[in-house]
Amino acid sequence: MFEIDKLSCGYGDQKIVNDISFNLNPGERLAILGPNGCGKTTLLRGITGILPSTGDIKLNGDDLRKMSSQDRSKLMALFTQMNNVSFSYTVMETVMLGRYPYISGKLFSKPSKEDYKIVETQLKRFGLWEERNKLITELSGGQLQRVLLARTFAQTPKILLLDEPTNHLDLKFQVELVNHLKNWTNKEDRAAIGVFHDLNLALNFADKILLMDKGKSVYFGDTENLDINELNRIYGFDVPNYMYESRLKWKDLKSNENENLQKSL
Repeated sequence: MFEIDKLSCGYGDQKIVNDISFNLNPGERLAILGPNGCGKTTLLRGITGILPSTGDIKLNGDDLRKMSSQDRSKLMALFTQMNNVSFSYTVMETVMLGRYPYISGKLFSKPSKEDYKIVETQLKRFGLWEERNKLITELSGGQLQRVLLARTFAQTPKILLLDEPTNHLDLKFQVELVNHLKNWTNKEDRAAIGVFHDLNLALNFADKILLMDKGKSVYFGDTENLDINELNRIYGFDVPNYMYESRLKWKDLKSNENENLQKSL
């Protein structure tokens, strides 16, 4: 379905990402992992065309490079962080921006009933319907994150690219987002790619892992076959052991809860 072959990109004369290749089948979800500065965000920008790149980017055999930016935006959407919001759009208006590829070029360039229906669905899905008339400059970081996610989903792409989508979200919304992504990729010919720092969320989200180090791929494959030695090497410590120790602490808390419950009976 989605194929990346020997993609390289960077900023100016500095190449950050070198010869990255991977492929996704319909319904699959890829987590891109690696330490800060390894090129994860740069890779996403190269895939979407924000940065010039070399290599092949194909969807169902079609070369995305040969498409207009408007046609490409109907097939592929990128969620990225927006730290400084300086425009005073409402929540509804901001999410409606996701429909721009479909509205632009239409007679009078106004949203259709279908556009409003799609936006309403996403506002309700992300718990924003009651805030739809608020200015986004009045929102908390977590609320703004949900607005931007709703805008990305409103674009109704086939390929969804997400750069740290769970930042600023509380734990409940993080879990809900991962579950929503799983449901979303189970419908039609869709696939999702996410950059994560939280390895627990990444493993819960992904079917496949792309592990990056210094702009290169050191592992691409199924989640269950992830090379733990490479993971430990690029992060510089024993990752599974850290996760295991954390699990034991939660297990102790759960045991204490059960003991207190028994004493109260």
